[in-house]
Amino acid sequence: MTAAPAALKATAAGPSHLLYLHGFRSSPASFKARRLHAWLQARRPDVHWWCPQLPPSPREAMALVERGIAGWPRARMAVLGSSLGGFYAGVVHGRHGCPAVLMNPAVDPARDLARYIGELSAFHDPAERFFFRPEYVDELRAMSLPALAHPERCLAVIAQGDEVLDWREMSAWCTGAELCLLKGSDHALSDFDLHLPLMLRFLRLVA
Repeated sequence: MTAAPAALKATAAGPSHLLYLHGFRSSPASFKARRLHAWLQARRPDVHWWCPQLPPSPREAMALVERGIAGWPRARMAVLGSSLGGFYAGVVHGRHGCPAVLMNPAVDPARDLARYIGELSAFHDPAERFFFRPEYVDELRAMSLPALAHPERCLAVIAQGDEVLDWREMSAWCTGAELCLLKGSDHALSDFDLHLPLMLRFLRLVA
């Protein structure tokens, strides 16, 4: 049996550092990221927040993340991610053992994004264009994550009304995690404000 990462010995104090990873074609302008950041600024300004703009290349995206969190205390960090960002959050969780909140996470992004090869626009700035290259699919495949490393340290918020991803597949991938299965909602979690308190409690940011 491999040794548990140091982060598994985290105290009940909650995280001092919080990483948010946005989804495919998204950005730090994601309304979920902005709502959570606003809450932290108002209620928990002591928590260090980072929501980087992720490059299209998965390999470069994860390299950016690893550089950014290199000096973070492993026992006092947590990660959140939505859609493709939820997959990335699962990868970060697996590498470092930190608590993770996964919102409608992509389970097999290599399969799902293969159809998007070509020039695309960013959701929050349609004038911003980027090229999703075939090799990016290979990079995602190399990161394949059959299951969560420490599901007992994960919260999965999954919408049965997700119009992009299959909620059954997401739920199976998150077996063993604390599961918040929404009967409706959508891929973007447009009703995010209703579920934010659960996420904050899971992360021990509130009592």
